This record gives sequence, C-alpha cells and structure tokens, in this order.
Amino acid sequence: MSASHTKDSSFLGGRIPAEIDSLSKNLKDVDQETFRRILKVRVGFLFCPAVVSALEGKDCRELMKSIAESSLVPQERLSHVVAGMYRVLSEAIRVPTSSLKQEAFREDLRELRIPEDFITDFSSVVFGNRRAALDAATSRNDPHLSTLEDFKWRVDVAISTSSLARALQPSVLMQMKLSDGSFHRFEVPVSKFQELRYNVALILKEMNDLEKRNILKIQD
Repeated sequence: MSASHTKDSSFLGGRIPAEIDSLSKNLKDVDQETFRRILKVRVGFLFCPAVVSALEGKDCRELMKSIAESSLVPQERLSHVVAGMYRVLSEAIRVPTSSLKQEAFREDLRELRIPEDFITDFSSVVFGNRRAALDAATSRNDPHLSTLEDFKWRVDVAISTSSLARALQPSVLMQMKLSDGSFHRFEVPVSKFQELRYNVALILKEMNDLEKRNILKIQD
C-alpha cells in the first residue's frame, strides 16, 4: 500500500497521512464503546496530560492494555486505530475553528469512509466544549521559539576611544527580554541600525502584499 495519496481536504491539506488513509479499514469490527474508550484516552493523554491521572486513577498504558484485553479486535489493528485517531485529532486541532467548518470536517471523514457514528464522536471532540482547553494544551506541547516580552534601547555617543582622542561616534544599545526569561544585549552602529529598520519595513511590506493574495484569503 502506498504511504499516502493526493486529495484536497479542508483540514488534511493535499496529502492524506498513511495512518488516516488506513483508518477505515482498521475500524472494521471496532464497536462504538471501544472506539469511545480509545478516544477518551487519546484526548486525555495527548492533548491534556493532566486529565490522565483523573481517569480511573490509571495511566494511559494501563487503560490501553485494559481496552486491548477486553476487545475482540487484534492488538495490532487496535494500534493502527489509535495512530489514525491521533492523527485525525492532531491535524484537526491545528486548524482554527474559524477556518474549519464542522460540516466540511464531517464530509472529509465521510470521504475517508469513516463510519457515521465515529464521525459524530470525532466532531464532538474537535468542535465541543473542550476545544479551548485542547487548543491551549496543543499550543503548550508544540515546539516553539521564545517570544519577545520586552525591548529597551538607548543611543550612546563615544566621545573618545583608545585610538582616537575625539570620536563622537553614536551607537544604539538594545536589550531584549524573551519569554524564557533570558536577556540579550547588543550594540550596533547607526548604519547597521538603519539597515535593520529598512529590512524590518521590507518584511512587513512583503507580508502585507502576501496577505492580499486571494489564495490566502479564508472563504466561508
């Protein structure tokens, strides 16, 4: 079987991951009770790790082992089901609800031959009351760079240096505080500061021009 095939989808993009592509096949003979138990574990463990401790006082591995032991579905197939469910949820949660409409999401799953009852369960997670908590947990867990929290600057003028008795060369001193608590200080001559200003303005203009393109506009 090929790893994936090409298809336009509102939440999967142009290529369907292999885990999702094979999900409908692996869902055969999986009853809705088993599906919902797996869904509960996946949501709790992958998106809100703190929820796991509240689930019957067991961790994810114990819960999955209990599901596998009580199910008639072979464990290998269950592992594929878990992988496919995780990929569906993670891909859907990454798309803002303002861009992903519930009916479009359900239609995508129908085209993937997911049973209607399971589509309803997926939708209840992606568009349900816990969506805000899932978004927050996903944002915390995703790799990301530190952000700028504070920025200070001042202009200094060097009256003299070790080599020149009279320099009068201005320079810009800058200090950045990042969200990880670190501080970065650096000094640049005015010419470099002007170059920095120019490049920042150029990037902002290019971003503005890019946002005006029709292909990037959200269509309701």
